[in-house]
Amino acid sequence: MKDIIVIGIAGGTCSGKSTLIKKIKEEFGDAITMLSHDFYYKSHDDIPFEDRKKLNYDHPDSFDTDLMIGHIKQLINGESIERPVYDFTIHNRINETVTVKPSKVIVVEGILIFENKELRDLCDIKVFIDTDADVRIIRRIVRDVHERGRTLESVVTQYLTTVKLMHEQFVEPTKKYVDVIIPEGGYNQVALEMLNERIYALLKGREQR
Repeated sequence: MKDIIVIGIAGGTCSGKSTLIKKIKEEFGDAITMLSHDFYYKSHDDIPFEDRKKLNYDHPDSFDTDLMIGHIKQLINGESIERPVYDFTIHNRINETVTVKPSKVIVVEGILIFENKELRDLCDIKVFIDTDADVRIIRRIVRDVHERGRTLESVVTQYLTTVKLMHEQFVEPTKKYVDVIIPEGGYNQVALEMLNERIYALLKGREQR
């Protein structure tokens, strides 16, 4: 194992994970590599677009988590990876990859990253961002309509039929595995400063070994 720190950041849909990661990256710069679980949605080339729209994308089986685990292990060992690219407008992977090089801190984010024991055991720090459901659904509507080409009706339908249920069944229970719960994510300045100090301490400790 190399002297690389893995930070897992989970939480419900649109809870503020990206905002927290952005703030951490502002502090640590190029020392940060980010891997999103969303990059690892499974391919569905054999399923027509209209049917892909109906799939449950908030269930653990929607992700190729084994591939993500393998990639994290490669990064920990100082090896570069070719991570997949997922296009949310077509609900499918595309035939491209992105080269990701190892760095001192690997941030792994996603709603379900702590549902998998092997994946959460790779994390040196496990963080759960806790944000009210009404705030999260509003943020999701704005994001999916403006960034992912969805209609308001489709976003609301998806939330009520799968997202809410999957959150209660698979996401919320993973709170029991984490080291720290941060209300409101990157907007919580006190928690952010404490997390950054912990990262600095781990980096310093490993550099001195």
